[in-house]
Amino acid sequence: MKIVLYPGTFDPIHKGHIDICEKASKIFDKVIFAVAENPNKKTLFSTIERVEMIKNSTNHISNVETASTNGLIADFARKMGACALIRGLRHVSDFEFEFQMAMMNNHLNQNVSTLLMVTAERYIHINSTMIKNVGGLGGDISSYVSEFVLNQLKKKMPSSN
Repeated sequence: MKIVLYPGTFDPIHKGHIDICEKASKIFDKVIFAVAENPNKKTLFSTIERVEMIKNSTNHISNVETASTNGLIADFARKMGACALIRGLRHVSDFEFEFQMAMMNNHLNQNVSTLLMVTAERYIHINSTMIKNVGGLGGDISSYVSEFVLNQLKKKMPSSN
């Protein structure tokens, strides 16, 4: 079974993430969202809430699972039996960081490859920070997140549309 990890903070998951997951789900037998628990990163949503949003937003994809980790992704990939990591690219500026991470993950676990995938053009300009910023100021983000995520954002940020 070919398993790919999709690591990230996903605070919150948006349709760009889902687009990458849908593409990966057609290539791999199983896609596992690896929700990062990083104490150095201030998140709007708890790990449990992020996992719940991912599960709800991807329930239409049969070969997706969600787990959380607070350790190295290379170690988590080994534990989960993953042969690859999938990472989304939006712009050329993302490449340098992703390349460095891929090299380090390969150093830590030579049995895992990193695949960089470009999201659909209609989502190329969004990220989770932008979703929170625009939504928090009352902007319409409904075309970028699932209805469930939009409702979760409204609970945390009442001015979210």
